[in-house]
Amino acid sequence: MAAGGPDPFEAEALTVSSSTMSDSMAGPGEEFNRYRSPLVSRYASREMAFNFSERKKFCTWRRLWLFLARAQKVLGLPITDEQVQEMEMNLDNIDFKMAAEEEKKLRHDVMAHVHTFAHCCPKAAGIIHLGATSCYVGDNTDLIVLRDGFDLLMPKLARVISRLAEFAEKYANLPTLGFTHYQPAQLTTVGKRCSLWIQDFCLDLQNLERVRNELRFRGVKGTTGTQASFLQLFEGDHDKVEELDRLVTTMAGFKRAYMVTGQTYSRKVDVEVLAVLASMGASVHKICTDIRLLANLKEIEEPFEKEQIGSSAMPYKRNPMRCERCCSLARHLMTLHLDPLQTAAVQWFERTLDDSANRRICLAEAFLTADIVLTTLQNITEGLVVYPKVIERRIRQELPFMATENIIMAVVKAGGNRQDCHERIRVLSQQAAAVVKQEGGDNDFIARIQADPYFNPIQDQLESLLDPKSFIGRAPQQVDKFLKEEVIPLLTPYQNKMDLKMELEL
Repeated sequence: MAAGGPDPFEAEALTVSSSTMSDSMAGPGEEFNRYRSPLVSRYASREMAFNFSERKKFCTWRRLWLFLARAQKVLGLPITDEQVQEMEMNLDNIDFKMAAEEEKKLRHDVMAHVHTFAHCCPKAAGIIHLGATSCYVGDNTDLIVLRDGFDLLMPKLARVISRLAEFAEKYANLPTLGFTHYQPAQLTTVGKRCSLWIQDFCLDLQNLERVRNELRFRGVKGTTGTQASFLQLFEGDHDKVEELDRLVTTMAGFKRAYMVTGQTYSRKVDVEVLAVLASMGASVHKICTDIRLLANLKEIEEPFEKEQIGSSAMPYKRNPMRCERCCSLARHLMTLHLDPLQTAAVQWFERTLDDSANRRICLAEAFLTADIVLTTLQNITEGLVVYPKVIERRIRQELPFMATENIIMAVVKAGGNRQDCHERIRVLSQQAAAVVKQEGGDNDFIARIQADPYFNPIQDQLESLLDPKSFIGRAPQQVDKFLKEEVIPLLTPYQNKMDLKMELEL
């Protein structure tokens, strides 16, 4: 090859890439030629993917136009039963190709769908979207979708809490080494540690319920929120305008509408919505990180399928890939909170359109991501594997040093001197530590205690002094009380949705 000439392999690759693209842009498999979000193509549940689908969005627009027409008719505007029935008959009859062509021509998505709806409802064409602004369908649909998204997430989070509660109850009495600073600390129990995870999720569930229940409808407010167009339609009758707002709000399934809006509902609402989802993401990340660390210690593992491969190069590996996926997606979920914060900050006066494209992405991605991590975490919590013998061995390695205070108290009660005992234990413990750290041996501190005549008065107490269960305090009782008084009452509204088991496709 001449110096500076093209790399033949690079040229071949470019040729193949170009040829492949041109030959397969249409026909079977063409979806693989365009980027697809893995949130939907790989992970998200069917119901959450549908919640943010184009079909649900535009069908909801049509329902909102129907609600508006019904309410206007009730309040005396010249709208006929025939027009309303025509709209009812075509709520789901959407010509998406026509809508796309209209939007390309008009550069306006709402008007494109007004025209598309009018095309199949010629008798109702003149009263569709009467007095409304684009945000009547856009923002109200977003609020419906957010509400429905919460309704999908809350039972999933409740199931995760339920599975963890069963786990905590089962292992409430199993001692395990506690860690602070990821250094060995006093003992806790496997169930008590799990109760800390549950507590975080209980806070998350309460936050999701609160924000969901505080969501209101934007309602019927007009172009800048003043309802001027509707006041004109009803010839200055303020009571009818207020009743129109109330009727449509009720038809959409909301108890209240925001009393004041600009063109849009306040983007602070989106901040609140994504804040609780991001907070839940932090809980997921913490819990799955704990499980990953415990998997490294071989104390607890996530479920591992019979034919699952942990590593393409190291066939013995059992990587915690589901917890790793949850951590990866939870990080994305946490970062999404920044979008609505910045959007709310830069909305000028009654509204600017620089919110639109951003919200199309961040709202959907937040709920899709939250849905995925909860689905995955339910699968994890339904199959957690505990290795009590490994846990016991690690306790034996660390417990002798933790028992020194108990040993000192026993010696003093037997008539010994506290300071003398402390010095003897200090010397013996340092000798045992040297065996562990410098020679790689096991902790022989107790053997040294047993061999030292100074400790003969308490030899018969050593076994009870070293019983791990004497070091776990009230952990079992705390777990039992926590589950009964806080967790079970919180889960009661979701009891009819607890039986669903979760199997992952990937």
